[in-house]
Amino acid sequence: MRQTIDYLAISTIAAVCLTSTAALAADARIARGAYLAQLAGCGHCHTPGYLLGKADESRQFGGSDVGFEVPGLGTFVGPNLTPDKDTGLGNWSPEQIVTAIRTGVIPDGRVLAPIMPWRSFAKLTHADATAIAVYLKSLPAVKHKVPGPFGPSQQATTFVMKVVPPAAPAVGN
Repeated sequence: MRQTIDYLAISTIAAVCLTSTAALAADARIARGAYLAQLAGCGHCHTPGYLLGKADESRQFGGSDVGFEVPGLGTFVGPNLTPDKDTGLGNWSPEQIVTAIRTGVIPDGRVLAPIMPWRSFAKLTHADATAIAVYLKSLPAVKHKVPGPFGPSQQATTFVMKVVPPAAPAVGN
């Protein structure tokens, strides 16, 4: 009887320790993802009001209210990155988010607009991109469907910032 009680006590302690270790690891990865998302400026283009000088922190990463016009391609609004299943990334797996961050390809096969700097983010390690994905999945879901994208001949229904391509370098003297 005593041996059974000792075994149960040890098993319980081991389970609590393993659970605590896993929780700490998950918390550390979420914290790392939050740090990286902040450092990369993800919230600038994906938080309502940020680009207008009044970020709505209650809807952080809930999708922008400003579009970026890319000449010849159209106008693109930073989408909702929260885990809302209808308007955000709620139906995406962490691995699909990592693929979008590092390759620019989203689950339906489309390539993200060039305003999304995925080419720079391609240099993130898999662990760091995964930390961002886990962080995004940990956020409170925000129900906010952003408008667009708008084709080159369509009128955008949001405030629009024009993206001006860099000028070609001068040739000769």
